[in-house]
Amino acid sequence: MSYPQRTAALVSAAALAGSAVLLAAPAAHADVVDVNYHCKTPIGDKSAVSPIDIKGVKSGNRYTITMSWQKGVSSSPVELGKGAMKPSATINLGGADRGTLPVTGPANAAAIPANTPIKISDLSGTYTPEKTGKVTFTPGTLTIKALGTTTTCTPTNSPKPSLTLDVTAAGGSSSSSSSSSSGGSGGQLPQTGPEDSAVALGTLGGTVLLAGAAGALWLTRRNQAARR
Repeated sequence: MSYPQRTAALVSAAALAGSAVLLAAPAAHADVVDVNYHCKTPIGDKSAVSPIDIKGVKSGNRYTITMSWQKGVSSSPVELGKGAMKPSATINLGGADRGTLPVTGPANAAAIPANTPIKISDLSGTYTPEKTGKVTFTPGTLTIKALGTTTTCTPTNSPKPSLTLDVTAAGGSSSSSSSSSSGGSGGQLPQTGPEDSAVALGTLGGTVLLAGAAGALWLTRRNQAARR
């Protein structure tokens, strides 16, 4: 094999190594789950089933967790004017971390007709892991405040987690399913999640590629020196 061919082979091998590292990066696992809500309303009990989706996006040293409803829940016997209904909810943490994460969102942007299922806006909250390992996010209690009243909707079908993240806490804290911690915005700690894992591993892949190119450059200079 000629020298230029050997140089090209070295660079190609380094690039392939970087690609293999990228392919090995873990990803978050998310599912849309059906939640059967039992709602305590001012005019009596009501039930509703809604598919719910929970997503996590890394933002700085934290995760922004968003909970989305695909169908309306509960209803009102009177029209709810624009801005009259304010929703909030909790997400139950499981796996390596335990506790509840509060999520909130805007009031209704348009009037909701009477006796119509109330469509909940996307609710978001900030989560920072306190333990290392896989953390699950499961829909919890939904609270709807409107016209001076409060409706509380509780899942009755023990829904499965909608989101699982593989996270790392600062300081190398070990995973413990029995330890108690609370997700939220207080005492935020840096962590590595599925998205920044890909970035970190991509950087590693780039380092492998640069190392390969540097090695090829060193061999080039060595051979040129030898010819002199």
